[in-house]
Amino acid sequence: MSRELLVRLANRTKQLAIASLIILTTLATTHIYAQAQDTQDKKAIKIVVLGDSLSAGYGLNPGNSFPEKLQKSLIQKYPNILIENAGVSGDTSSGGLARLNWSVPHDTNGVIIELGANDALRGISPKLTADNLAKIIDQLTKRDIKVLLTGMLAPPNMGEDYAKEFNLIYESLAETKMLMFYPFFLEGVAGDPSLNQKDGIHPTAKGIDIIVDKMSPTVEMFISFLES
Repeated sequence: MSRELLVRLANRTKQLAIASLIILTTLATTHIYAQAQDTQDKKAIKIVVLGDSLSAGYGLNPGNSFPEKLQKSLIQKYPNILIENAGVSGDTSSGGLARLNWSVPHDTNGVIIELGANDALRGISPKLTADNLAKIIDQLTKRDIKVLLTGMLAPPNMGEDYAKEFNLIYESLAETKMLMFYPFFLEGVAGDPSLNQKDGIHPTAKGIDIIVDKMSPTVEMFISFLES
């Protein structure tokens, strides 16, 4: 084989290698762009947490409230998720109902309802609490906003009769309104001094971590429901 032919073959091989590299680079760039575009094109899913001090972040440093920690736990798996904090310390179910329209923006996809703890602490009639929560749910449903209802339990000092009536509110509403339901917002945290602030009522940052960890599977099912 002549030297001239060898040189031609070598140049041809080099040209093919460069062409292949250009094609592979183009394909990789196109794939990365498509992935980025797909993420960008996905409409944001907005979930509002309508609650009281338990979700508002009472006594905690910025970044440690339930909505904020829930967002951090979900953002890698759901980059288009947005969890907004509509918790107001001291709020009752009546307060949540009164401020519903301005607390839940028009572009909201779903609402996590965390209300009722202050009703129980103040001994408010369970029938009134149930009625307020039902009205909140009905108004959200009319706005085509889906609901995840979280339950609450009455403190033991309210008496057995009161607790029995109050504790049935949430499960009953979830069944009659056909809602996604998380039975007890403070599951794994209530009554544990190491996970609550000095008042024995409000979770510490570590307590919020446990609430988020326990509740995340239910929230993920809720997100799937919103995406469907």
